[in-house]
This record gives sequence, structure tokens and C-alpha cells, in this order.
Amino acid sequence: MNEEVSREGGCLCGNCRYRSIGDSPRAILCHCRYCQTLTGGTFSTNVWFPEEKVSLLKGDLSSYEMKTESGNLITTNFCKNCGSTIFLRLNVFKGMVAIPGGSYDPPTFWFEPQVENFCRSKAPFIETAIPEKNNTHPMYKPVREDIHPHKKGT
Repeated sequence: MNEEVSREGGCLCGNCRYRSIGDSPRAILCHCRYCQTLTGGTFSTNVWFPEEKVSLLKGDLSSYEMKTESGNLITTNFCKNCGSTIFLRLNVFKGMVAIPGGSYDPPTFWFEPQVENFCRSKAPFIETAIPEKNNTHPMYKPVREDIHPHKKGT
């Protein structure tokens, strides 16, 4: 019998708790402006799972849906009390849910990111050893040219 490991985590105030089963098929660092704004940091760390491998153990979540400029839908589920993001979904990744990597219980960073997306808007002081780096995202379809604050002439 091959039993999959389960890991738990939760929000800042402790009102919301979740569980994921097994290892993530994909952990991604994203430097897009949406992730920077959502986290209030320089990037997001999302650990992706099939929906059936993730469950909310306790707590009440609110949700927020946002359509990106290229028409994709981002849905975040967050604690009604403290506002910590618990789950994130993108309509282009059907049947998958992301969990913010820093919200896991210790040892928090058990996963190893394989991909770094939107490196074009990465803070210039961030360096990683992640093998796959994308200037945008393989499925990104720009609607207009973005402004790049770290490049001369823009």
C-alpha cells in the first residue's frame, strides 16, 4: 500500500485550516503584477494540486474574482477574519487549486519550485536557482504592451 503524505496549514489568525494530500505536481514562483499586488510582496509562491487532493478542514472563506486584462479569471479564497489567502484558482488550470507556499505548517517549505513566471517584472534583487524561467507565462496572451519600470526607455 502506497500511502500519500498529508500536509496541513492555515491562515494567520488560525480560524481557517486546510489539508493537501500527496506531493504537488507543480510549485511556481510568479512575479506578475497581479501576484505582487495580491501578496503585497515581490512574488507569489503557489503550490498546485488537483482539486480532489485539497480540503478545507475548518473556517469560513470569502472569495474574490478578478478578470485579468487578457480575459483570464483569478479566484482567491481567503479567511473572513484575517484576510489570508488560502486557495487560488485560475480558469486556465481547470481542476487545479493553488495553496500559498508560506501558509503550510512547519516544515513550511517542503516543496521545490520548478518554474518561475513573469521574470520580466521580477524585482532586480531577486535571484533564484529555479531551472525553468519564463519572461511571461507560456499561456499568456498580451492585450497591450506592459510598462516595464526596470528597463530604460519605458
